[in-house]
Amino acid sequence: MNTERILVFDTTLRDGEQSPGCTMNVQEKFRMGAQLEKLGVDIIEAGFPIASDGDFEAVSLLATHLRRAGIAAMARCSREDIVRAWDAVRPAASPRLHLVHSTSDIHLTAKLKISRATALEQAREAVAFARSLCNEVEFSAEDSTRSDPDFLFEVLQAVVDAGATTLNVPDTVGYTTPSEYLALFTAIRQRVRGIEKVVLSAHCHNDLGLAVANTLAAVEAGARQVECTINGIGERAGNAALEEIVMAMQVRNDRLPYATGIQATQLWTTSQMLTEITGTSVQPNKAIVGRNAFAHEAGMHQHGVMNNPLCYEIMKPESVGAPCDRLVLGKHSGRHALASRYRELGHDLSRAEITEVYHRFTLLADRKKKIYDQDLLSLLVPEKQTTDIGSIAVAGPGKEDPCRRDSGLQL
Repeated sequence: MNTERILVFDTTLRDGEQSPGCTMNVQEKFRMGAQLEKLGVDIIEAGFPIASDGDFEAVSLLATHLRRAGIAAMARCSREDIVRAWDAVRPAASPRLHLVHSTSDIHLTAKLKISRATALEQAREAVAFARSLCNEVEFSAEDSTRSDPDFLFEVLQAVVDAGATTLNVPDTVGYTTPSEYLALFTAIRQRVRGIEKVVLSAHCHNDLGLAVANTLAAVEAGARQVECTINGIGERAGNAALEEIVMAMQVRNDRLPYATGIQATQLWTTSQMLTEITGTSVQPNKAIVGRNAFAHEAGMHQHGVMNNPLCYEIMKPESVGAPCDRLVLGKHSGRHALASRYRELGHDLSRAEITEVYHRFTLLADRKKKIYDQDLLSLLVPEKQTTDIGSIAVAGPGKEDPCRRDSGLQL
């Protein structure tokens, strides 16, 4: 089976930064951009230079110092925007101008207050001008999935003729479904002349929780660039999550025979860095990078994972660079996990001893969300179990094992 290469266009520093509370200063953007390059991202959308002096400076800094990844700067279809973006991005080893123009009637009438004919001419002229400056010009038809298909095809044809090298078909408001998005990409490939000479790109928002599924559907229909963000951050409900797209292709390569240049073992580190910079954590059950993504508390699950991780894990935590913890001791845990942790702590308990300690453990776990090693050691000493086992709840974490960096006890 041939494996086709998919370009990863990361927009964490542009669309992702538009998440409420997730703005970054110049140095934070540079630090994050350097990590994205280390991760193996093909194109980093570094910002929107005309928006502010800070965004211009950040794009210019990344363009000057990052030499492996391509650097993209966003612009609206106006000469002023394009010149500003080009001035910022031109030091890059592989610069790209990313032009955006709405194609849906609701955007044209309510937001831009222009006709279809005006929008078409603006898009055509802007792409031609951008291409006179830069060899790589991407055009995004904003709100593609709510646009009249015939008008969308007309605009895409015009910008291809004007020199666009990448066509992005955004699901700007997260409205489409996988089957619709697949059909749209299929139709574009049939209706736009010269489409084989450009790269088709998917940019999906997650308002209905379908961003990753829609992105993968577009890839199946011929998209060879995916636009995404770390942790799925972005406007409203966010963008398609880079880590989910990449690992879906890796784990299910039998159905998704595609490859990326992403170094998957850097995913956890990259996610953690973004969390630190923005101060916004992902939900614990977030796929791939959530705190609980590889955690097991239920006794039946713990027993299975202890015998063979494949019982309940479709990928290894170390494959994405996550901590090697798997088992979390809590009120749903079983005797096998408890006995295993005691052995790690140097106490090889008999079946009878485990039964006795397990009873005290469950009483404590009913009162306390996080069980630490000190708690377990205290449970071994009957004289410490006086009338109030809940007193153990004040115990805090002791010296951490490098493989137990997360909250609470994890095995």
